[in-house]
Parts: sequence; C-alpha cells; structure tokens
Amino acid sequence: MTSSVVSRLVGALAGAGAALAVAGVLAVPGAAADTPATGVPGSGTAGSAPHDPGGVVRQAAAVDPDSQRRVLDYWTPERMAAAVPLVRTLDGVAGGLLGGDQARPGGQAAAEAEPGGQVAVPQAAAASSTGEPWTGGGRVAKTTGKVFLTLDGRDFTCSAAVVSADNRDTVITAGHCLKDGTGAWVDNWTFAPGYADGDSPYGRYTARQMFVAPQWADSGDDSYDFGMAVLNRSGDRHVQDRTGAHPVAFNTAPGDPTYAFGYPATGRFDGNRLHYCAGGTKPDTGGTTASGMACTMTEGSSGGPWLAGFDPASGKGTVVSVISFKYADDTRTQYGPYLGDAAQRVYDRAQSF
Repeated sequence: MTSSVVSRLVGALAGAGAALAVAGVLAVPGAAADTPATGVPGSGTAGSAPHDPGGVVRQAAAVDPDSQRRVLDYWTPERMAAAVPLVRTLDGVAGGLLGGDQARPGGQAAAEAEPGGQVAVPQAAAASSTGEPWTGGGRVAKTTGKVFLTLDGRDFTCSAAVVSADNRDTVITAGHCLKDGTGAWVDNWTFAPGYADGDSPYGRYTARQMFVAPQWADSGDDSYDFGMAVLNRSGDRHVQDRTGAHPVAFNTAPGDPTYAFGYPATGRFDGNRLHYCAGGTKPDTGGTTASGMACTMTEGSSGGPWLAGFDPASGKGTVVSVISFKYADDTRTQYGPYLGDAAQRVYDRAQSF
C-alpha cells in the first residue's frame, strides 16, 4: 500500500503495510503495560511465518487443557478491565491511544454523546455514522464479542464475530488482532461473545488455532487484514451452539446499507458495550482493495463484522468484511478489507479444524 497515513482501529499492531499516524497519541495512565504475559508457550513469536498446506498461515494457540486453563486464569476481571486498544506508528507499537475524533480540530465527539448513553435502535435500515449503542438485541448481540489478547507482554482488546462453520467453533476478526503483520503472533487470545459491562453471558472461549492470509503475514498488506480463530469449547459447548452464527460471503461487494459492529474503547467510548454504524460504502482510493463507510467508532472495534442484508429486528445478516483501519486525516471513515479468494482459503482451512 502506498498511502501516507493509516490508523489501526485497535491498533494492536505494527505490520509492514501503510505508514501510520503518529499524531493524536495520548498517554496511557496505568495500563497493564508492565504485566508480563503468562499464556501459551510458543505463540507471540516473530520472524518468518511458515505457510500452512492449505495456502494460509496458521499458529497453534491453547491446544491442550492446561494451556486453556492458563489463558482463562490469566484474564482476571482486573486484567480485562485494564486491557486497552493500542495504536501502531511509524516506529512500531506505541504506548498510547489514538483519540479518534479528539485528534481532529472541531471534532464532534462530545456533542454526539447521547443522554444516558442509550438510543433506540431503528427498525428500518437508517444510516448512522456516530457509533450508537446497539440496544436491538437479536443474533448480532450474541455473536459479536470482545476479544482480549496480549502482545509483547501488554494487554489489548479487539472485536470479533461467530461465523457459520462446519466445526461450529470459528470466528472472524481483523488480521492485526491475531498477528502483528510480519511480526509476532498474539498470546492469551480469548473471545467473550455478547460482552457487556464486564459480563460474559455466553462464556469465554480461548483460541486453539489462528489463521491469516500469507499476504498479511509476509508483508502486512492492508488489503488482507482479516483472519479467523478456531475456538476451544466453553465447558462442553461449541460457541456457535450457544450464540448462533452469521454466514460469511466471499467475492461480494458490501451492500447498501452495510452495518458495522464492534467495541470501540477510546474517545467517548469505553469498550463496555456493543456499538454500530450503518450506511453506504465506497471503494478506498488510497491503494487498498478495501471499502470505506462513514463511522466515528474508534480503536477497540477492530475485527468487528460488517454485515450486509442486515435485519435490525432479528439482528441477522451476512458478514462481508471486518473493521480494519482509518486514515489519520479522515477519522470519520472506517475501512474493511475485501473478502476474496484469499479470505475464503483462510475460512476453509479454519473450519476444517
């Protein structure tokens, strides 16, 4: 990608893709930065990533009961509350947060806050770019969840969603929520579907396998910032059996409108509730094959699903992309990668586990 500045929406992660914004970085007071990760041995390593026979790049995570228990024990309520989004910069992973609209003169973050923090969800496909709380319930409120992960000994958050799969254990997210581009895989990857105000009503699920496209692992190409995680069961239940799932479509352009869901956690957002945007999409003109939509959700929403054909009454739709990045000179537009043949290979390989 040749564009000048991009800001990851959860930034975890410094791949070798576009040059990223260094402006608007705020200090992180007392974030769990000095807490070493004690999760699954062997993940979190950098270097060249061997390609899986399925034409994707795969990393084993918590594959045995002891590893699963270590990861679940790691995420105490205190660590989950302290985990923060991170912005990557030209120098790699930065110890700070990008302030979203706060970084733009005349930003409307304060003016857009709703009294009491809640709004009624429209029963029609009305456009909304302001990142409203999702109060409509339905399938999307169960299948979309908050992700907790560790990178370089620091704890961060992302978003993800359950997709229909043969193994009933597969979620889709952003590639940078699994692997730091050409750098390290993450540790302690845990998914909490339906997360709300510290509660995980459908359980917490550790990852046993993580998958990204080789274009992301080899060069941090922003057009391929997507990935899949295959989860361990929570108790004896597959995640899809507890939450339901969304179908995922490949080689399909986003519809009009498209709905985006995630857990934004900077600026006026606190990461405790599911939020959404809805509206039309447009092709990226900055050098990727991604599409953009107007949305002021901030870091923490990375990896959340873009849903086409979405029905607000039932919360059902089809995944056509995931929240990936914003340009630093346009923090009101978020971008999601095109899910083409490479994404289908990642999905096919993931659901075979």
